[in-house]
Amino acid sequence: MKEADFEQRYAALWQRLEAVLDAGGKVPPPDERFPEHYRQVCGHLSTARQRDYSDALVNRLNRLVMLGHHRLYQRDSRASLQRLAEALAAFVTAVRRQRRYVICSALLFVVPALVMGVGAWLSESFAYSILSPAQAAELESMYDPGNDRLGAERDSETDLAMFGFYISHNIGIAFKAFAGGVFLGLGTVAVVLFNGLYLGAVTGYLTRAGLGITFYPFVIGHGAFELTAIVICGAAGLMIGHSLIHPGRWRRLEALRQAAAEAVKLMYGATFMLFVAAFVEAFWSSSSQLPVAVKLSVGALLWLFVLWFCFFSSLEARRESR
Repeated sequence: MKEADFEQRYAALWQRLEAVLDAGGKVPPPDERFPEHYRQVCGHLSTARQRDYSDALVNRLNRLVMLGHHRLYQRDSRASLQRLAEALAAFVTAVRRQRRYVICSALLFVVPALVMGVGAWLSESFAYSILSPAQAAELESMYDPGNDRLGAERDSETDLAMFGFYISHNIGIAFKAFAGGVFLGLGTVAVVLFNGLYLGAVTGYLTRAGLGITFYPFVIGHGAFELTAIVICGAAGLMIGHSLIHPGRWRRLEALRQAAAEAVKLMYGATFMLFVAAFVEAFWSSSSQLPVAVKLSVGALLWLFVLWFCFFSSLEARRESR
């Protein structure tokens, strides 16, 4: 096909795309076939190059392809961000709507942690009611101030590998806390309670051993996301358990379905928080090169941010106003 015939055949399509791309803003409804037209122009550019058409034509098509690529993926990016914002808003709304379950889960976690923490700090034998001597020795090794990296033993593993390990570990705890709700909530209570006791035992033991200088800077950063997420997963499990014990005017299956629909919103947000926690733990918390004051300060700010985001941010109001 001659260049003149090629241009004549597709000129209308190129002019249409040029009008859309040069106008700026969103693609109007008549051009919802924009992705398909963009792919056609990509093919035209390839053909023009293969047939050695004029530089003017190749440059025109190349410009269309570049602008189209930017518009197409910019639109996809905006849509993804919008969906993420909507999901986070639904999560925040669910957390506040189900605050009684969140409070119950928090008490199940925090109170045992405080009791065990104080007891383990006052008496080493108290810590051994949860920790074995081997676990205690491993903890001392993990938080030795002389280590290059703090936290779980990693041998030659990279931070990225540890990121994957932390995700697997965190998601495992979250799933147990949530799934335990099907056992009339008793499984959830057991998981949240044990994790609170274990955290308290570790905290009290390491404080008594004089390793708080490495332990607290390590845990405070990712703890804001991880511990809050565990509590929220526990709240989701308690919702499931309560719907089975007290279905109200609904049949148990229907009550369970309704509770699960709300609990899943909590789990989505909590899972996202656990991914963030794993990232912070692998790439920030484990570093022994950062000053203690910096890690404590950043950790405190992260705690304030998480609490503000879950309980005081305006995301819920924006979502309900739509």
